[in-house]
Amino acid sequence: MPWLTIGLLLLFGLLFIAVEVIFIPGTTIVGFVGFALLAVGVWMGYRDFGNEVGHYALLTVAVLASLIVYVGLRPKNLDKVALNTVNNATVRDVRRADVAPGTVGRTLSALRPAGTALFGDERREVVTRGEFVASGSDVRVLSIEQNRIVVATA
Repeated sequence: MPWLTIGLLLLFGLLFIAVEVIFIPGTTIVGFVGFALLAVGVWMGYRDFGNEVGHYALLTVAVLASLIVYVGLRPKNLDKVALNTVNNATVRDVRRADVAPGTVGRTLSALRPAGTALFGDERREVVTRGEFVASGSDVRVLSIEQNRIVVATA
C-alpha cells in the first residue's frame, strides 16, 4: 500500500505544478503545495523502498516537472495570458487645445455654467464665468484656463 500513497503524492504534486504553471500562473501557493507533495513523495520512496526506487522517483519527478515547466512557459502558451498589444491611443488634452481664444461656436446644451459647445465639427466641454447660456446660443472662447475652455456669449 505505500506504493499507492507515494504514487498519489507524486501524481498530485505534478498536477499541482501543472496547474500553477499552465492554468493559473502567479498564485505560488499551488506551486508550493505541488512542490511539497513531490518532496514528500520522493522522500517516502527513499524511506520505504530504498535508494534505487528513490532515485527513479526523483529522476522521474525531475523530468516530468521540467517538461511541465517547459510546456507551460513556451512563448506560444504565454501569448494566451500575456498582454501582446500596445495601446497607442491618445487622450485629447485641452491644455493643448485646438480651439483658440476668439473662436466662435454654438452651444449644444445649456451652460449652467458648464456644458457642451460645438466649434466647427468638434464637440468640447466648456464653462462660463458663472452666467447661464441657453442651448443653441453662439459663444466665443475667452481663454483656456488650466484644463477648461472658458466661453462667453458672442
